[in-house]
Amino acid sequence: MPVEPHILIVDDDQELRNLLSRFLRKQGLRVDVAADGQEMRRILAVTKVDLIVLDRVMPHDDGLVLCRELREASRIPIILLTLLGSDSDRILGLEMGADDYVQKPFNPQELLARIRAVLRRANELPLQNVLEKARVLRFEGWRLDRARRRLESPAGVNVVLTDGEFDLLLAFAEHPQVTLSREQLLDLARGRSAIAFDRGIDMQVTRLRRKIESDPQQPQLIKTIRNKGYAFTPEVIGSAE
Repeated sequence: MPVEPHILIVDDDQELRNLLSRFLRKQGLRVDVAADGQEMRRILAVTKVDLIVLDRVMPHDDGLVLCRELREASRIPIILLTLLGSDSDRILGLEMGADDYVQKPFNPQELLARIRAVLRRANELPLQNVLEKARVLRFEGWRLDRARRRLESPAGVNVVLTDGEFDLLLAFAEHPQVTLSREQLLDLARGRSAIAFDRGIDMQVTRLRRKIESDPQQPQLIKTIRNKGYAFTPEVIGSAE
């Protein structure tokens, strides 16, 4: 039998925690609850969680700070809950690493649909590989330094990239010769405002091609796969240097 996804709800509202946990369990999900960041960390230290539903504002914890903390340590998908409905707050949440954003009050069925959608995208991502731990990635003479966030051309020239361009290239280089959808690219480089939306990813790919392709009109490194997304074609070698 397949193992049901394990959801962690982090919210200071006990009534909401109880309501959501009962509802999600009836839908076949395993659920743990935490009232604050401290309880959240305690649960994460002893059990594997597949997705976190995280309150944006709590009396003793800033959900955005917790979101950034989680993203720095793991790739556990995060859905933020918030009473704040502005576009700027939603974008800020995505920048901090959230995978989705639900405004309170909400229909539990909508949250369930979003949980399933985020889990589906996460499960479709390529498995982690050794390239994700390498400090330096090399391809076709190029040198991508993760720690220094630096890209050097085959001629040894530093190529200036925006944060969004660097994160997108890193996502490609970590998963070479694999077709990645726009949603997968968003998840792999999650929390970056520059590629927060599908069309933004297309624009970033266009700008990135101008900087690394010999002929951006006939790209050889980043190929468009019609109706599917993009593929990074070169062989990539990782090292700890």
